Amino acid sequence: MPSYDYDLFTIGAGSGGVRASRFASGFGARVGVAEERYLGGTCVNVGCIPKKLFSYAAHFAEDFEDAAGYGWTVGERSFDWQTLVRNKDTEINRLNGIYDRLLKAAGVDVFETRAEIVDPHTVRVGDKTVTTDKILVATGGWPVVPDIPGKELAITSNEAFYLDKLPEKIVIVGGGYIAVEFAGIFNGLGVDVSLIYRGPTFLRGFDDDVRHFLADEMRKKGVDLQFNQNIACIEERGDGFSAMLENGREIETGLVMYCTGRAPLSRGFGAEDAGVAMDDNGAIQVDDYFQTSVPSIYAIGDVIDRVQLTPVALEEGMALANTLFNDKPTVVDYDNIATAVFSNPNIGTVGLTELAAREKYGHLRIFASDFTPLKHTMTENAERTFMKLIVHRENDKVLGCHMVGPDAGEIVQGIGIAIKCGATKAHFDATIGVHPTLAEEFVTMREEIPDESEVDDAAAE
Repeated sequence: MPSYDYDLFTIGAGSGGVRASRFASGFGARVGVAEERYLGGTCVNVGCIPKKLFSYAAHFAEDFEDAAGYGWTVGERSFDWQTLVRNKDTEINRLNGIYDRLLKAAGVDVFETRAEIVDPHTVRVGDKTVTTDKILVATGGWPVVPDIPGKELAITSNEAFYLDKLPEKIVIVGGGYIAVEFAGIFNGLGVDVSLIYRGPTFLRGFDDDVRHFLADEMRKKGVDLQFNQNIACIEERGDGFSAMLENGREIETGLVMYCTGRAPLSRGFGAEDAGVAMDDNGAIQVDDYFQTSVPSIYAIGDVIDRVQLTPVALEEGMALANTLFNDKPTVVDYDNIATAVFSNPNIGTVGLTELAAREKYGHLRIFASDFTPLKHTMTENAERTFMKLIVHRENDKVLGCHMVGPDAGEIVQGIGIAIKCGATKAHFDATIGVHPTLAEEFVTMREEIPDESEVDDAAAE
């Protein structure tokens, strides 16, 4: 039987790679992990954590204004970008240290250097070579910028967390959650924001009512939404830039930021040469147990491009460790994953959109509510909240829950548990609400929205 230096060697110490490595070691495996950039991966360093810290910072602008309605007199105020960046860096460094200690405490050998696959059982780590029974690729993803003239002048979300100074105006290109979140962040910090997206409205894949409601709320907050538009080229203009749109319009700006997706970071470290099969976009192909076309090589997280969310990568890492080293083959259930968009206001969602539910089940029962939150009844803040439940007409099961409003992510987590357990609308109705809260609206919605598809069917008959 071959003797290897490791039972598992992980390339990439992001959320998924760290989880798999720690638990594999806890199950008795000899584990090594290599990370060439930063421990914690995208989420900790240039993703979820710093993004939400920035989102908190952006919300204070409205909080100061809202306080006046409650009798507070807020004096002269100013915002210092460098203080935010510096304090964010301190927190991220702290988290980097925690990841390092977690791995080492679990008995994992940590290599803070580049790793490359030499063959299905060999990895080059820095200037040395190690052998391993199994290799795990958990290298994540990387921002993609379209190939247009001047693309090198634009930044991505990676660089946005480290800007030397805050621009007076920014053009953000993209329609995904990262674009929407940064539009809210920069807008809240006092930057003049234009968001450009090539489609008719942003957040493709989210419920249509949520998409349109959030667009209206963002416009009220002063974000310039330019849908059905795209940038043809970027040029330098003095201390700033000019973004030329395909329709001929020119936008002068201090910064252009692209949030047009992230591609799996799968090439350039030997995976292809080792025979690992990939999709056209670079996503590594895996089976239900995350095994690639090479039996000894596995992959999890954003590099397999299934669901690009940190908790999903964590779940995949746990499943892999159980499958390989705990004699417990585990398949990840990707249904009804609750998620949030930290836009301003936030989105919380779990389950099917109305469109997806109609395609799968036909006629539905729809419940929705659009109202002014209690907090804003004594302020001049015009922000409204939207909630929606999608219910199976035949068995009363709640198929989807969607919200736009304060703390939507916090609220939808609990509802995600209920939907995962198969809760019905009757269960929601029988639940006594917590009063006065936004969340209670989900258990007090009684008025059903007429199903237009049934009306259309009746007319056709």
